Amino acid sequence: MRYDLVIFDNDGVLVDSEPLSNRILADYLTEVGHPTTYEESVRDFMGAAEHRIHDLIRERTGQALPAGFNETLHARVFEAFARELEPVEGVGVVLDKLAADGVAYCLASSGTHERIRVALRKTGLYERFDEERIFSAQDVGRGKPAPDLFLHAAAGMGVPAERCAVIEDSPLGVAAARAAGMDVYGFAAMTPAERLQDATALFASMTELPDLLFR
Repeated sequence: MRYDLVIFDNDGVLVDSEPLSNRILADYLTEVGHPTTYEESVRDFMGAAEHRIHDLIRERTGQALPAGFNETLHARVFEAFARELEPVEGVGVVLDKLAADGVAYCLASSGTHERIRVALRKTGLYERFDEERIFSAQDVGRGKPAPDLFLHAAAGMGVPAERCAVIEDSPLGVAAARAAGMDVYGFAAMTPAERLQDATALFASMTELPDLLFR
C-alpha cells in the first residue's frame, strides 16, 4: 500500500453526526439572535472547530455569542447523539480492512475530546481507537483549514506527512489536508462533490474507499 497511515475525520466520516449537529447549531444560533438555516450551518461550519462559529458571528455582526454557548451546544448535541447517532454505513468494513492489512489508522477531528469519545462510544467504534490514536483540534492552536491538526496526528503516529492519506467530508478538512502535504479523499455523501473538488479523489460510499486506498 502507498500509505503508512490513514487519518479519518470523525463527524460525517466515522459517525453520521453532521445532520444532527448542524440542525441543532442552526436552531441554537437562531434562538440567540443570529438567524441561521440548516443549509447555512452546513456551508459555514461543517468540519470546523468551535472557535470558527464564534469568529464568524463576531466578524459578521460585531457581537459575541452568549457566555456558556459552547456548553449549551454540547449538551444539546450530546442529547441528540444519545438518541439518534449511528456509525457511517460501511466504515467498520474499511477499518477491518486496514487492520487486516496492517495499515495504521487514527482519528483527527475538529470536535472536542469529549465529543469524539461520546460519539465513538455511542456508535460502538470506541474500541477500534485506543487513546493514542485520537487527536482533537483542542490539541493544537489552529483548527481546520490550517494544517496543524493533521500534522500533529501524523507526528503523534510517527509517520511523515507524505505517507499519510486523509479521509474528509468538508471543504475545510480537504484544505487542511492539502496544506499539510497529504493526499485527501473526499467523502461526497452529504457534501456536494463540487465543494470537495480539491481532493485527490472523491467517493460517495464507504464501499468505494478501499479500492481508492489500495489501488
